[in-house]
Amino acid sequence: MADAHPTQPVPTVDFLNQIGVGKFPALVGLRFVHAEAGLVRAEMDVEVRHHAPNGFLHAGSIVTLADTCCGYGVRTCLPEGAKGFTTIELKTNFLGTALEGTVWGEATLVHAGKRTQVWDCTVRTGT
Repeated sequence: MADAHPTQPVPTVDFLNQIGVGKFPALVGLRFVHAEAGLVRAEMDVEVRHHAPNGFLHAGSIVTLADTCCGYGVRTCLPEGAKGFTTIELKTNFLGTALEGTVWGEATLVHAGKRTQVWDCTVRTGT
């Protein structure tokens, strides 16, 4: 993990969960369970609503978990004067699927620049 040097207070888990209420993260059932500068963890219970028509977990639900973990991670180490952020690039590799249980995302800061950040998120099943 890169050195995180936040210039603003690190948001709490409660804050991260609250900002998603009524928005897409809450719609898909994301729950943030850990937040510190440069590291964020969230979980999502896999339900039928997360499945694609082929019966597998829809890739978009995993991308949503990963992108939201990274995006909320950015909030843990915003540079001085930053007012917001947006995703400028996203790449995924899928090595398996889940049809039930819980999936967990862990996003870690790879690079903290003045204008861009690079984050990596691993999504796994189980505890």
